[in-house]
Amino acid sequence: MVKLFRQGRSQREVARRFHVALHTVQRWLARAGDLSLAAVDWNSRPHTPEKIANKTSAKVEREICALRKKLETQGALGFTGALTLHDVLQGSDVQDPVPSVRTIGRILHRHGFLDRRRRIRRAAPPAGWYLPGLAQGLVDVDCFDVIEDLRLESFGLIQIFTAKALWAPIAEAWPAQVASTTFILEALQAHWRQYGLPQFAQFDNDVRFQGGHNHPDVIGRVMRLCLALEVTPVFAPPLEMGFQGVIENFNGLWQKKVWARFHHENLPALSKTAGRFTSAYRKHLARTHHRHTSRRPFPKELVLDWQKPPSGLVIYLRRTDEQGRVKILGHVFAVEALWQHRLVRCEVDLDKHQIRFLRLRRREPNDQPLIKTADYHLPQRKFSTRPRHQHPVTPIR
Repeated sequence: MVKLFRQGRSQREVARRFHVALHTVQRWLARAGDLSLAAVDWNSRPHTPEKIANKTSAKVEREICALRKKLETQGALGFTGALTLHDVLQGSDVQDPVPSVRTIGRILHRHGFLDRRRRIRRAAPPAGWYLPGLAQGLVDVDCFDVIEDLRLESFGLIQIFTAKALWAPIAEAWPAQVASTTFILEALQAHWRQYGLPQFAQFDNDVRFQGGHNHPDVIGRVMRLCLALEVTPVFAPPLEMGFQGVIENFNGLWQKKVWARFHHENLPALSKTAGRFTSAYRKHLARTHHRHTSRRPFPKELVLDWQKPPSGLVIYLRRTDEQGRVKILGHVFAVEALWQHRLVRCEVDLDKHQIRFLRLRRREPNDQPLIKTADYHLPQRKFSTRPRHQHPVTPIR
């Protein structure tokens, strides 16, 4: 640019030649001045100003550091935070302007006075890391839950039984006046007849899923249905975050997109709206999900003998107490004294009459060693299938 201008070309002509703005040519001409082209410094210059107008002087920074040390050793209260330093500096005879509280905090951090360590945020483990083969996509899990205490106008409280698969594009919601165990059994069979059987079925610790908690060694009807279909029931640890994230996320989405968006006159109208949403949501999942696992077909003839001793595997995810113990099936098992307040996977093998305790760590999701094996024999007793309360059941779609 400068060379062409010195050869007699106009500034506008030079700008058109290099496809730049006129002020760009003028800026480089001002940079060159009367110097020769070899003597001009063509390096890019920083855009920041050479001197910051509101920068705190080094003198004030030294005074803040000295005042902080003085308050730590001689102050009556012992407060040494940025707000305390700001209040003290405002009452002193400092000549320079007093920095703001945030600026004083940055000065303390820059000079190493803040000993608080930053929280280390580690990467989350892969989805389904706590069950064998699930994180790798070799098997699938269906998560189930119940949304309670939704009030339908002129009808009363209702409940929603929901289902969501981890890998497969499957999601369902069944509104009912009361999502009883009988209703859940019918919904599970209709659900798995339509979509096939997964390897795992995950529930929370509700009595409708797990059975009564007032007696030990209880294997409820939902668990017996899963075991009869060779589906491993999995129970999430109580009061733990993350394990029920798949179904809880779907519950929140359903309440936001179905329950809160529309006015529902009655339960059949709500069921129709819920079916319309879940159908569209499954199509959306089919477009976005890229990992599909095979599911076993539902048996053509299923005969449920509730008095037959159950067989198969039941998994409980639990956290040990201060003595390294866990409570499952109404019994307390000592796992490991040094593994306190930590996660374990308890595999109750009803065929081998034993419980295997495996160590779980979110930081090392692939390392799940066996800690201990305990003998366990499920007592054989007559199983009652008579429900305590009779509630009207909404037909399954």
